[in-house]
Amino acid sequence: MKPSMRKLGAAIIVMLVALMANLTYIQVVKAVDYRHDPNNRRTVLEEYSRARGQITASGGVVLAQSNPSKDQYRYQRVYPGGAMYANLTGYYSLRYGPTGLERLQNDLLAGNDPQLFVEQLSDLITGRDPQGGNVQLTIVPAVQKAAYDGLSAKGYVGAVVAINPSTGAILAMASTPSYDPNPLASHSEDVQRKAYNKLVEASPSPILDRTIGAVYPPGSTFKLVVTAAALQHGFTPQSQVPGAPTITLPDTGGATLSNYDKEACAGRGGAPVTLTQALAYSCNTAYATVAMDIGAAALKQQAAAFGITGENSSIDGFPVAASRTGTMETASGATDLGALAQSGIGQRDVALTPLEDAVVAATIANGGKRMQPYLIEKTTRPDLSVIEQAAPVALGQAIPATVADEIRTMMVASENATPGSGRIAGITIASKTGTAEHGTDPKNTPPHAWYVAFAPADHPKVAVAVFVANGGDRGLNATGATVAAPIGRDVIAAALAGLS
Repeated sequence: MKPSMRKLGAAIIVMLVALMANLTYIQVVKAVDYRHDPNNRRTVLEEYSRARGQITASGGVVLAQSNPSKDQYRYQRVYPGGAMYANLTGYYSLRYGPTGLERLQNDLLAGNDPQLFVEQLSDLITGRDPQGGNVQLTIVPAVQKAAYDGLSAKGYVGAVVAINPSTGAILAMASTPSYDPNPLASHSEDVQRKAYNKLVEASPSPILDRTIGAVYPPGSTFKLVVTAAALQHGFTPQSQVPGAPTITLPDTGGATLSNYDKEACAGRGGAPVTLTQALAYSCNTAYATVAMDIGAAALKQQAAAFGITGENSSIDGFPVAASRTGTMETASGATDLGALAQSGIGQRDVALTPLEDAVVAATIANGGKRMQPYLIEKTTRPDLSVIEQAAPVALGQAIPATVADEIRTMMVASENATPGSGRIAGITIASKTGTAEHGTDPKNTPPHAWYVAFAPADHPKVAVAVFVANGGDRGLNATGATVAAPIGRDVIAAALAGLS
């Protein structure tokens, strides 16, 4: 054979090997990635030819389902819960792909999950149309409605999280503003495009899930963390703490810190007060002093025990924004007392998600034992047989039970000193409000309003955190008591009514 022919043959063999290697790479190595690519129209069309599984709330209330349609896609995805659940369900769009639970549980809902292998094989043999599995959430519709309506009725930007303290099951997880996912699931690309453009251009963003997707200064609700640390470092509920209306912060060159409206603590003319009174009347000067007394290390350690670690986390696949406990040290590593004092009242660099603040309240309610929050109650096959069932997971004792009991009593005193509507006859609530400054000009920026609570105080069944951004409808005069507390009490009432 001539040398030129041998070279040509070798080149052809090399090209064939390269071709086979490339085909193997595409069909084997990259097959899963290509299949899950939301831009893969063949996969989308295949999935639209089958009945996608349901997403339901507690009690079987349907939040997302596939109805038969008369066009080429065979099934239309619909969301009966609409905007109230959009931050949870997300949407399933031909043009923009899935979001929320539609994305996180896509394989199961589409019927492609390996756990549905028997059903897939049976459908193949019998020729039946394949169906997807189902996802049932822990969300209680009446509690979610109270949370969402409480925020949306006045056009608030905010979030509400309600938790069963003894299990960690999330009873409500509402974020506003929200959006209707139905147009985004339309089979009309024009309808989808218009809905999507409206969604991404809106401000404040309806896409942001404010329950877990962003962190905010918690204000005086963070005093619960400081209280927990203080009660384990020499303080008691009856310990005397400063009641002065204003103090000068050390290491700041003369900067001052004041109570709300520069009032003396508990109306005692500046005389010392008990730690219980300081919490009930949310005295900043007292808690700034307590924080400096116990030290940065103790405060950060206690925050971490409550789950406030500053690290990224997730809940059933949903990413949770990283919290911050603040920088309390100078560049040389020494304690920055001014920063520590401000962190002790939930300001400076301290920032939490509403979910994390709800977990603090739930942990105190649960005798100091922190439970893992969870959103998915169970997943089921098309015939409703259970694939996976959630079980409560304890994450450790964040505070001793005796300390939790002391804080519970102190929070009842705080609730009794908190004005605002929505009190529930015959129910004792343990709570703490927060009014958090923020922004580049905090004194002239409407504050964030917070309310964390649990009830009944002696046998807690629900813990709640309410966050309302930028003063709600009260502007610079907003407080946690007047803006957030009424919503929290309504949510508690709805939860207790459903559990009675």
